[in-house]
Amino acid sequence: MATARPLVVAAGGTVLEEIQRVAAIAGSELDHVPDLSAARGRWVRAPLVVIEEEAVAERPVLPRRDSVVLVCKGTAGLAAWRRAATIGARRVFSLPEDESELTVAFADVADAPAESPGPVVALVGGRGGAGASVLATAVAVEADRGGPALLVDCDPLGGGLDLPLGLEHAEGLRWPEVRLTGRVSVPALVASLPSRGTLPVLSCGRSGTGPSVSALSAVVAAGRRAGRTVVCDLPRHLDEGALGVAAAADLVVLVVPVEFRACMAAKQVLHRLGSHADRLAIVASGHSIDGAPPSRTAELLGPPLLATLPPERRVAATLETGEFELPAKGALVAAARAVLAELRSATATPFHAAA
Repeated sequence: MATARPLVVAAGGTVLEEIQRVAAIAGSELDHVPDLSAARGRWVRAPLVVIEEEAVAERPVLPRRDSVVLVCKGTAGLAAWRRAATIGARRVFSLPEDESELTVAFADVADAPAESPGPVVALVGGRGGAGASVLATAVAVEADRGGPALLVDCDPLGGGLDLPLGLEHAEGLRWPEVRLTGRVSVPALVASLPSRGTLPVLSCGRSGTGPSVSALSAVVAAGRRAGRTVVCDLPRHLDEGALGVAAAADLVVLVVPVEFRACMAAKQVLHRLGSHADRLAIVASGHSIDGAPPSRTAELLGPPLLATLPPERRVAATLETGEFELPAKGALVAAARAVLAELRSATATPFHAAA
């Protein structure tokens, strides 16, 4: 059965055009009727009813219901509020002033919450070149094999996560072009992003700014609300936005080379994370120069060791050429699966990764 769509009651003209434009921004399809008489058959079934002020000419013979709003052009006067009371509308939106609030109302319908919220995992390098971005990409690819996922690049100085996936020339928005107001509609967001197969990627660009604090928070919250596994690649220099993601994440993974100096650098990252991260884990990357085991990395830092990530020549080659394919076997896919298993444990919600 098709999902019921919001019902718009408007004769036409600029107000209807504005309502349609706002609905498109929110990713919401509409049913439209010219007056309240024509609305009778759809009045009860619609999840939201949006009525142009001029469409309320007289008291309608319609049952009272929730989720009815009145829309007027310019500042709402006493007449608009009286008409709202007549129709049982509890809110009056003035356009263009209240555009963002109307967008949220449409997005709430278009982006109904999933049965179970999606898990959020954030990855950060203990030092530069630790392999956190590569592992974040692998975790997102592996997660997408078992269900919808979203890869979010939070590091404006990282060169862009679209590059290793070969998406640098793909159409779609990057953070410098993303303009978010109010609540984010996941269907509209996903449709605007470049994708690797079914995996949408919100990447930073090679120039321009990274995500704002509010935009980053809104995207992560929207992905969770839609039931997607949200994978975030955080910058080492944790700013307010990155710390907000760490606080929202069910699991934060610190990727640390098996080197004493790298461990000392990672301690600074852990200190910066402070009380923001509830659940932390370590992935030890690279090879030890002095023969020390990877377990020493976790012992020096404190959080448990999830996996080891030695270099893989084939993976490195495909990353350099933008032809990244996650191997079915090897250290990278094993580490990605270990992260997802820990994420499943952290959220205690069903998660099905590819075998």
